[in-house]
Amino acid sequence: MTGFGVVARAVLPMLLRHLRVPPSRITVIDFADREEVLRPWIKKGLNFVRERVTPLNLTRLLSTYVGGGGLIIDLAWSIDFFDILTWAHDNEVLYVNASLESWDPASDMHSKSCLEKSLYARYQQLLPLAGKWRAATTAVIDHGANPGLVSHFVKRGLLDIAAKTLAEQHLPRSQARRLERRLHDAAFGELARELGVKVIHCSEWDTQRAARPKRPDEFVSTWSVEGMWEESVSPSELGWGTHEKWQPPYSTRPETGSANQIILPRMGLNTWVRSWVPHQEIVGMIVTHGESFGLSHALTVREKGRVVYRPTVHYAYMPCNDSIVSLHELRCRNYELHPKKRILTDEILEGRDLVGALIMGHRYQSWWTGSVLGINAARKQVPHVNATAVQVAAGVLTAVLWTIRNPRRGVCFPEELPHEEILRDGRRYLGRLVSQPSDWTPLQRHRVYFSENPEAQPDHADPWQFSNFLFRP
Repeated sequence: MTGFGVVARAVLPMLLRHLRVPPSRITVIDFADREEVLRPWIKKGLNFVRERVTPLNLTRLLSTYVGGGGLIIDLAWSIDFFDILTWAHDNEVLYVNASLESWDPASDMHSKSCLEKSLYARYQQLLPLAGKWRAATTAVIDHGANPGLVSHFVKRGLLDIAAKTLAEQHLPRSQARRLERRLHDAAFGELARELGVKVIHCSEWDTQRAARPKRPDEFVSTWSVEGMWEESVSPSELGWGTHEKWQPPYSTRPETGSANQIILPRMGLNTWVRSWVPHQEIVGMIVTHGESFGLSHALTVREKGRVVYRPTVHYAYMPCNDSIVSLHELRCRNYELHPKKRILTDEILEGRDLVGALIMGHRYQSWWTGSVLGINAARKQVPHVNATAVQVAAGVLTAVLWTIRNPRRGVCFPEELPHEEILRDGRRYLGRLVSQPSDWTPLQRHRVYFSENPEAQPDHADPWQFSNFLFRP
């Protein structure tokens, strides 16, 4: 296991519970001193290696501690995904990660273009490898809570919308038969198109609150300070739907590759959209995230080589209060990371994390499918972490279990894994699983306070236009 932050702290006891692997078979590599938190496992034989993984020592470290038939769980920030994936492939080692990382992402951030800084560029590099390594040792990519579980929530939501639509028997017989065929074939892109889905948000609201609030010069998070900083200062990316009539000014639409995304020339922490979680409207950030690419790519429908359908897909993230204050102070610091960092765990007093898929544009307006996990329920499953970490760890665990059962499937994205099996394996760690309709639209509570501003005027003809979701303070 590379990296031992709060997510890894949740993953480790889950692995020991489900795989019954003796601690002596596990090696943890981290550049920080994790001996104190790992001590109970070290006493049982776990091997902790305190060393920073670099381009120069990656091969030595990996070949020393894992071999053919073994497994790498990559949860580190700032280890290049392609280097570690290639090593795992060449040495027939199973591989699971929760994000596509790179070496020292801040080093040349000011000199790269939006496209060069984007996740989209990394996926375009990955897709040929995925096609080339189809029958090779399994590597499951981007499988935490989001990206990861959210793709399975989308599948579950689409199936539930279709089932409710058919049960109400309001469709013409020909349309009902088409819908039944899509359900039978599990053709999720065609199913989303048939249902009229236009927009999918990964909508998340983290309400966890600690006894000790954030202090000046301190960045507080519930998952990863460095990871949250990198996402926040990276350009916003979103899967771009075929129904969109307006493209944001100066945005980049890639001319090569799958061309399923647009990239905005503005940081994720400064790009806000209206969204919804049960039972609350939120204003979340479009920070760059893998599901924006993976889901929009998987749900694209082509006819005779031409794209005829694709939903708009992106993240809408409203982090915990202390993180929101941290992000505002980050602006005050000209986006340079704070000198002090803190992950909230045992000091959390109350709260929960609501994370799921908000599927919009169909006959029921909106439908939210996801996990609502409170801090107390999370602590019953894994002590000394938090609800967010448990949800992400559940995604990692389910990917590990599937990988072990399917060791020769090559590079796999979340959308390629069986949603029922994944959600069944992760069920105990996800609190209350929700799948319910909502009449919410981005225009439902929209108010125009300055009619002199033409940008404040919504598009009433189509509530699902991206321009209606954009929050312009």
